[in-house]
Amino acid sequence: MTNPLASNARVLSGMRPTGRLHLGHYHGVLKNWIELQHAYQCFFFVADWHALTTDYEDPSGIPQASFDMVVDWLAAGINAGTATLFIQSRVPEHAELHLLLSMITPLGWLERVPSYKDQQERLREKDLATYGFLGYPLLQSADILIYRAGLVPVGEDQVAHVEITREVARRFNHIYGREPDFAAKAEVARRKMGKKNARMFDELRRRYQEQGDQESLNKARVLLEEQANITIGDRERLLGYLEGGGRVILPEPRPLLTKAAKMPGLDGQKMSKSYGNTIALRDDPAEVERKLRTMPTDPARVRRSDPGNPEVCPVWRFHQVYSNTEVRDWVAQGCRSAAIGCLECKQPVIDAVRAELTPIQARARELEREPEVVRAFINEGCEHARDVARDTMDEVRYAMSLRQG
Repeated sequence: MTNPLASNARVLSGMRPTGRLHLGHYHGVLKNWIELQHAYQCFFFVADWHALTTDYEDPSGIPQASFDMVVDWLAAGINAGTATLFIQSRVPEHAELHLLLSMITPLGWLERVPSYKDQQERLREKDLATYGFLGYPLLQSADILIYRAGLVPVGEDQVAHVEITREVARRFNHIYGREPDFAAKAEVARRKMGKKNARMFDELRRRYQEQGDQESLNKARVLLEEQANITIGDRERLLGYLEGGGRVILPEPRPLLTKAAKMPGLDGQKMSKSYGNTIALRDDPAEVERKLRTMPTDPARVRRSDPGNPEVCPVWRFHQVYSNTEVRDWVAQGCRSAAIGCLECKQPVIDAVRAELTPIQARARELEREPEVVRAFINEGCEHARDVARDTMDEVRYAMSLRQG
């Protein structure tokens, strides 16, 4: 049985398999994952089922794209010995929990997810009139809840997906967390804490339920975690009793807001394969240099002697990511006064990007030569993920009267 309190230190995040990754992925997602893996118990997964919600007509490229993406994760610095790396479809418990959650999730909750209509509008050329597309936010919820993840790293535009997961977990716990004689069992568990701790728990519970004091809730959770003389089941009951509900079977996750990615594409738009403006992590150094040298610049600089404006130049945004203050000052002054040309301006960026990619590409070459090592990492991660997922599903099935004892 998994301790929902301890799961607050668990992070869950995933990516659709798009194949080899680019600098936008590195700066927008992977650098954050690399930091998180040292502070939390992290589960990072390839969301291959999610890829089917929009690309179900031709899934043939998904296996290779999944493998290539994991290679880039590892090359960038994700540690398979520290974090759990796995393929979503290799853990069928995701699908079972998705099905069971669909029994209790109101249709209106899915229809109001902001990205539902946004993606229908953006992807008009695709047939998205499917349940899979409508239900993908609930599959995301199952992805999170199956590991009882306490934190989900997202940008501000994705907070709504975490919020619906919280609502689904809350509804599930409300419906299925009420055991017969729940309050009496919670009271028995409370007395096991000892008089002093029980009084402290009562006071913190009163402050939270009467005043909405979040700090009291956090202190009470810590207090429960420290109790060595109560069972995990007792902790779950007392956590539900504390929050005014039933036993917490599926803890509500919280969004872990990440900084907006500053990495632009070669044309100044968001870096994306669909825009054809990317630098891949495994691009040959000569190709990296070619792409950066041919980047568009300030259209006002027709001749070398024309002054420019860094604020309207895509290269300036690369300098904001890769250059220090001294170099940025040199670029800004040189551009506005026409003291430097566009190729001179680009050279520090070329050097910095190639320096950043050199160790990543070296690791990627090693992994490409030993694909069985990558597959072993994936297999081990899938096994561990399934063990955790099975524990959750045992409790979910029991709560829903789908198994005995």
